[in-house]
This record gives sequence, C-alpha cells and structure tokens, in this order.
Amino acid sequence: MFAIIVTGGKQYKVQEGDVIYIEKLDGSEGENIVFDQVLAVSGSNGFVAGTPTVSGAKVSGKVEKHGKGQKIIVYKYKAKKNYRRKQGHRQPYTKVTIEKIEA
Repeated sequence: MFAIIVTGGKQYKVQEGDVIYIEKLDGSEGENIVFDQVLAVSGSNGFVAGTPTVSGAKVSGKVEKHGKGQKIIVYKYKAKKNYRRKQGHRQPYTKVTIEKIEA
C-alpha cells in the first residue's frame, strides 16, 4: 500500500515504515503529525486518484528530528566588472517516519 502526499510544496510517494526528509514543519520531536492532503492511494481496493485530493484519506507519521541539510555555496559573478559575492545556505528539514496510511 502506498500514498502520494503533498507537504512543503512537494509531492512524496510514501509507504508505511518509510523515512522521509521534508521541508521543516512546526512540531517537536516525538510528536505525531497527520498529512491530510493525499493525492492518490493504492491498496487492497485498487488505485484511487483524488480530484484533487482523496476525501477521507490521511497519512500519519512521527517527527524523528529536525536538522539542516548540507551547505551549498551561492556564488554571484560578473565577468570583467570585479563583482563577486559568495554566500552559503543550509536548508532546514524535518525527518518523519510514516506510521499509518488510512484510505
């Protein structure tokens, strides 16, 4: 059984027991979280696609931890103009373990 959920402006295909890294969410570590924007569900009843979401379907998970991703370097440069700007960025994330898919 799998589901396609939307969170943080991105879509994720999840199954029970999966560990996903998503955009940072409010909520402390160990807290349960429910994703109610479910675009599609596949299970014993077959595949059900929502218009745009599947009514009554929800995916619950548990927040494992919060953290920051690897550093990326943003470098701006203009040739022959002595213009250079260097900036680093680390995107915050939330690690979530999917516990249950209800459809």
